[in-house]
Amino acid sequence: MANITPSSNRVIPIVESSDKGPIEPPAGADAELIALYEAHKKIYPRSVSGFFSRWRWATVFLTQLVFYGVPWLEWGQRQAVLFDLGARRFYIFGLVLYPQDFIYLTGLLVISAFSLFLFTAVAGRLWCGYACPQTVYTELFLWLEKLTEGDRSARMRRDAGPWTAEKLARKFGKHLLWLALALWTGFTFVGYFTPIHELGAEFLQLSLGPWENFWVFFYGFATYGNAGFMREQVCKHMCPYARFQSAMFDKDTLIVTYDRERGEPRGARSKKADLTTLNLGACVDCTLCVQVCPTGIDIRNGLQYECIGCGACADVCDTVMDKVGYPRGLVRYSTENAVSQHWTRSQTWRHVLRPRVLVYTAVLGLVVCAMVAGLALRTPFKVDVVRDRGSLARIVGGGRIENVYRLQIMNATELAQTYTIAAEGLPGLTVSYDEHLIVEATQARWVAVRVQIPYEAAQPGSHAIHFKISAPTLERTVAEKSVFIVPR
Repeated sequence: MANITPSSNRVIPIVESSDKGPIEPPAGADAELIALYEAHKKIYPRSVSGFFSRWRWATVFLTQLVFYGVPWLEWGQRQAVLFDLGARRFYIFGLVLYPQDFIYLTGLLVISAFSLFLFTAVAGRLWCGYACPQTVYTELFLWLEKLTEGDRSARMRRDAGPWTAEKLARKFGKHLLWLALALWTGFTFVGYFTPIHELGAEFLQLSLGPWENFWVFFYGFATYGNAGFMREQVCKHMCPYARFQSAMFDKDTLIVTYDRERGEPRGARSKKADLTTLNLGACVDCTLCVQVCPTGIDIRNGLQYECIGCGACADVCDTVMDKVGYPRGLVRYSTENAVSQHWTRSQTWRHVLRPRVLVYTAVLGLVVCAMVAGLALRTPFKVDVVRDRGSLARIVGGGRIENVYRLQIMNATELAQTYTIAAEGLPGLTVSYDEHLIVEATQARWVAVRVQIPYEAAQPGSHAIHFKISAPTLERTVAEKSVFIVPR
């Protein structure tokens, strides 16, 4: 049996319970409070420059240019992109969509899902590392933090030191900038649902409505809290994608990898040291890959669910390799199979384009084509037919049977349109309605329609008929089914 040396660590003795109450620990035993959960340690990501960092900032710039800029674009006499929930109309440049166009939202969600599957199967968490709002706003907030409080070492020293006037001023300035960016983000978000020019005027006059106030401050507060304080905790504990990503990974997925065979054993050395003599790998154990990681992990421990695939560790490791004169790529985007089997780049890409990736690509392409075709061929107006429940079938002058219907015609074009209504399905059927049926641009109108047939044209009961609504200038016709009631 191996010898067991006494440990200097304190332990809590396990004692039995008693009906008479808890048993006191043995004499001489020290009571100690042991925390079952490790306290959260603040992460101070180090700034890094390199290929992946430039790509990340390019996507930050692009996504925020789109998000902040699109609401200010004009299309004719209206906002180019506006989701008018009150009027139940959605304007997207030249498209005017109604709630009945929900199928297009479904198609958009399917495209988003398959895009996520495809990109994850090919190169892991690209969305998380480069375009996720949490990543984007964390980058912006870190940039503002560096602007006001200095680089990583300065921020760590300042946080560890006592409160001074300078520290208070820098902290105040940082939070002021954070709040300004967060409120502007909330204001822009609401600007997609309320015309942003009107929203801006109301905001300056402090006359925002209750819902606008709520969503501006709610979205702003969420941005301020998530990007300013929670940061990597959102990615590690709140985001479901981090948990189910492994179901879409395999050994041919491109991920940020550490070449253990080349890097180990790690250790410090001089620039001119002979690695063979020292029995060391290429890793100099500088820990810079840990310092630049926004989630605080060590990539040298292998793939971890906290890794968002941003490539910051690869950038900083390449910088270190350049300084010590070693080849780049100790930390790089590669696959587990490529690293273990020493594949070339062409071999790696041949395995990346595997059957599941091709299937995802084919399905995604089909859905995108179907979506584009559906939008291109969609009828630029819609019709709903409702039987008038307040007026049942009745016999009118001339011995004719009449049913009354209400038709809602929704004009999804940018010009006023004139429509005609006809019906078919029963012999002798006639239709009467407002002679001048004009619906203004992007508006909807209810029309009362009276349909009559001769008394002897049909037997008592329910009979199918079809309304045909035409727009002569659009050269389009919509057919809607309904029923004609013949009383007994």
